[in-house]
Amino acid sequence: MRAVSSTSNPVLSNNFWSNIPGYETMSYEGTMQKIGVLFGITILTALVTVSLGASGNFGAMFLLTGLGGLCGFTTVLVMVFMRPKNPAPGAIFYALCQGMFLGGISYVYEGTYSGIVLQAGLGTVCIIGVMYFLWSAKIIKATPAFQAVVISLTMAIFVLYAISFVLSLFTSIGVPFLHSSGPIGILVTLFILGVASLNLILDFHFIERGISSNSPKTGEWWAAFGLLITVIWVYYEMLRLLAKLRDQ
Repeated sequence: MRAVSSTSNPVLSNNFWSNIPGYETMSYEGTMQKIGVLFGITILTALVTVSLGASGNFGAMFLLTGLGGLCGFTTVLVMVFMRPKNPAPGAIFYALCQGMFLGGISYVYEGTYSGIVLQAGLGTVCIIGVMYFLWSAKIIKATPAFQAVVISLTMAIFVLYAISFVLSLFTSIGVPFLHSSGPIGILVTLFILGVASLNLILDFHFIERGISSNSPKTGEWWAAFGLLITVIWVYYEMLRLLAKLRDQ
């Protein structure tokens, strides 16, 4: 489709697909609506999980937190490798799961470090704003080389976290500096936060490219799904960084 929508043939113009009845393409409005739906579900579910902890029902809160993290991770793997034709159900289910997970870990962090959730939330919003400015001003461009580097670093971090999780299940050994609060541990988390933030550039680029190339309407759900994953990652790493800084 990208080849068709970029052709110089005036018959096969950029509006070719949008002029055919029954074929809907991506739009900014539609993408923003999907983003609003997924983020709204995540926030509402997180508030429900937090309310369980606030009411003293810690067993239910930790159960939802664990299930949310596990099911959310599984959903990402299914979505990435199976590529369903209709990504909406998977994206919505992921938002539900991650809301439960984020609500639980936010409650725990807030109980240990007062005010950290608000700080992490504001920090996440600032990062999104800064990265959007850098992308829209063309200061950072999503070139093929840039995308390759960011994706490679992201996969390496994913493998690192996976190894850390497996080790925590069966041994008392941890990945050096990944969870420590010393200077090197802080630098490691800061680096991971930087990589997570750069993924926002890829998300913005995906949305822009999808709309300009008249990608199918389902691309809106994929765009919202990808952006939600990145924002949650940025927020989580911001929590970890602030917690490590407070431990100094």
